[in-house]
Amino acid sequence: MEWAEDAYVLVVRRHGESDAIVSVLTRGQGRFSGLVRGGAGRRAGPVYQPGNRIAARWRARLDDQLGALNAELVHGHAARLMDDPDRLAALVAAAAVADAALPEREPHPRAFDGMADLLVRLDAEDGWPAAYVRWEIELLAELGFGLDLSECAVTGATEGLCWVSPRTGRAVSAAAGAPYADRLLALPAFLLGDHPATMADVVDGLRLTGHFLETHVFSALGRGLPPAARGRLVDRIARLATMGGGESRSIPPDIRDS
Repeated sequence: MEWAEDAYVLVVRRHGESDAIVSVLTRGQGRFSGLVRGGAGRRAGPVYQPGNRIAARWRARLDDQLGALNAELVHGHAARLMDDPDRLAALVAAAAVADAALPEREPHPRAFDGMADLLVRLDAEDGWPAAYVRWEIELLAELGFGLDLSECAVTGATEGLCWVSPRTGRAVSAAAGAPYADRLLALPAFLLGDHPATMADVVDGLRLTGHFLETHVFSALGRGLPPAARGRLVDRIARLATMGGGESRSIPPDIRDS
């Protein structure tokens, strides 16, 4: 078996002294892993960085084998974001979440296109934190766990939506949800239309998507909690929220790596 496609690097796991097992996301083949000879070495290492777009070729004698992977760099997203630890954390988190959530060798073109769009926004926009939350919502939908934020699950109202049921994933209005506020998930307004998002809104959005990733995706796959890379991104954005930062503000150098 053999295929050749553009792909995004998701996760790189060292294998032996200098080789690596690399997980990639392609549009036609889905999430695939392969052995890269020298993939952990100095020459190949910069190519196989999470988020990088590569021209990948995978081959194996039998379909169920790990197979060999080799690639050429198409776009070095990781290097472009190296000087912005916040955006880089979002890139690494998205790659790790996709690797953990997507079934192997099953095409999910919507997930591939969503990753492409997110990386463009990370590279070009100040609104990347909100874009990251929307990306996780799209990933949930692609996996069959889409949230219904169109109307109140109780009254059918389309105005005043501010909660989400943690059980059904459906929106709830302020009036209908008031008696159960301590049991519901906050629904930030930016997910309902073209509204600006504060960092506090983004934290609420990450709590929302994190709940459904944990309960419907990772638990079902026996993987427990989301990847550590996502937790580090949530911590970064939560710190920005407590500092009163806007969408484009970065964490000061003295606390970036604390």
